[in-house]
Amino acid sequence: MPTYQELARDSGLDRPDIHALFHHLGGYNRAFLITHGDEAADPAFAERFTALAARRRAGEPVAYLLGEKEFYSLTFQVGPGVLIPRPETELLVDLALERLPQGGALVDLGTGSGIIALTIAHERPDATVTALDVSAAALEIARANASRLAPQVRVLQSDWYSALGHEQFAVIVSNPPYIEQDDPHLQQGDLRFEPRSALTDEADGLVHIRSIINGARPRLLAGGWLLFEHGFDQGLAARDLLEAAGFDQVQTWQDIAGMDRVSGGLALA
Repeated sequence: MPTYQELARDSGLDRPDIHALFHHLGGYNRAFLITHGDEAADPAFAERFTALAARRRAGEPVAYLLGEKEFYSLTFQVGPGVLIPRPETELLVDLALERLPQGGALVDLGTGSGIIALTIAHERPDATVTALDVSAAALEIARANASRLAPQVRVLQSDWYSALGHEQFAVIVSNPPYIEQDDPHLQQGDLRFEPRSALTDEADGLVHIRSIINGARPRLLAGGWLLFEHGFDQGLAARDLLEAAGFDQVQTWQDIAGMDRVSGGLALA
């Protein structure tokens, strides 16, 4: 039976991936390989680690191997039916929290695993939060996360606004599919394993953004905000669409890397 150190060395993985799998499978921290690395590995651990390491070498995202990912200091269940949470999306959460009034209502369009809606509900238990997605697979994961993190959140199946009727909200947020259909990044890294329908609109990357903007005004209260994530090169197009739809205080905010990431506007009436 190989030692833990030999398992790690022969895995072909980067050290952060090794540490993540060791912690996931055995609860072992980063110091474990230093203090116990020369010990014979537990056979069950070795078998599971070897299997997951092979999947990781094939490119499968670590988050899918672990079945979870941290976002905004919360741990979310994730799987192949949803996007993997990314730190740049925390900007959208911050902006929504700043604009959500006490006791206000917020809806998250295309919620995926629920990271935006559930984080906001966790931070602001006074708010009334609704999470929508058209994907049954995504909703199963979102509901599992909601039951653990924010059971007060309403999770509904909806093609954008279709399930909302005449409801109105103080804030509408969304992280829609915004990658252009021919973008080479779709064939690289983790994106190869994430649901394509959650990444691209199979067009110019603005199809869903147009739908969200065009449907927002009747569903926003006076003084309400629409905020959505987009690609680093879509800020200008997003602002043009918001202004054409009659939004006020239209602007774009940059993410932690200094890239255009979120645009939004105010509905005056």
